[in-house]
Amino acid sequence: MTKTTEEITAEVRHAGAWVAPLQAEVARVVVGQEYLVEGLLIGLLTNGHVLLEGVPGLAKTLTVKTLASVVRTGFSRLQFTPDLLPADLIGTLIYNPRSGEFTVKQGPLFSNLILADEINRAPAKVQSALLEAMQERQVTIGDTTYPLPDPFLVLATQNPLEQEGTYPLPEAQLDRFTLKLKIGYPSRAEERQILDLMGTSAPRLEVNPIVEPADIIQARSVVNSIYVDDRVKDYIVDVVWATREPARYKLPLEGMIRYGASPRATIALILAARAKAFLEGRGYVTPQDVKNIGHDVLRHRVMVSYEAEAEEVTSEKIIDRIFAGLPVP
Repeated sequence: MTKTTEEITAEVRHAGAWVAPLQAEVARVVVGQEYLVEGLLIGLLTNGHVLLEGVPGLAKTLTVKTLASVVRTGFSRLQFTPDLLPADLIGTLIYNPRSGEFTVKQGPLFSNLILADEINRAPAKVQSALLEAMQERQVTIGDTTYPLPDPFLVLATQNPLEQEGTYPLPEAQLDRFTLKLKIGYPSRAEERQILDLMGTSAPRLEVNPIVEPADIIQARSVVNSIYVDDRVKDYIVDVVWATREPARYKLPLEGMIRYGASPRATIALILAARAKAFLEGRGYVTPQDVKNIGHDVLRHRVMVSYEAEAEEVTSEKIIDRIFAGLPVP
């Protein structure tokens, strides 16, 4: 029996009763950054991962650590460096000379919320080890495969300022991230509030647990049931196709796009739109949900051409033109 949107909305509001208290609890410690907190929640609700770009000092680590405390989950922070090895992430086998046996020492990746600081500073084999764990939700140590805990969210950060000594993520690996968030500076009023809250050598930053991991997992099933009209589904497909064949939609973008978004972007877009509707307490997705989350889903999946770079046309501007040029259902 098909549920009505009113029934789904009632389920969403019941399953998402923890959303507002969680955001309020995080806001006690993290001033501003509602956009970042919402992006992390969308990552948890879609069982995806988040790539974060922002200058140092914008409370990225504090936000993830606070969220882990509020959701009552594990938290690991990994500082990526050029000399990091895959075993430093996933763990290794340790030989015991007394027993003559190998024992498994699990790495810091065996946690729920993983902050991968400056992921582009680690060499390709370390990036691959992390991204394999993200995709498969498991790692292999020796001859044994170990499942990773659920929920499992990787928040990987990139510093847009310093690019020397970095290993940029290839396009195929960027595509593994559900969202890419661009974090800016706080407003003047927010920065004044940060000064009051953090302006001591030992600020008290304590939060109370609001939700259990089981509640997040249960909320995912409700997110998956949120209604998406066929016209909205067609709109999502059109948005992604417009990144590949803009001329088909009469968009003046010829020669500006080197690679368009993959089908994984289509899936990520509908999942993220559903999660966005869930956070707003609705049992249905609107075209505006797709527009609101579209930049975060597509900005790292649309590769601009050299001609576009020469004209200072970024993927952001291309996505703007696509949303402005496509008819909204």
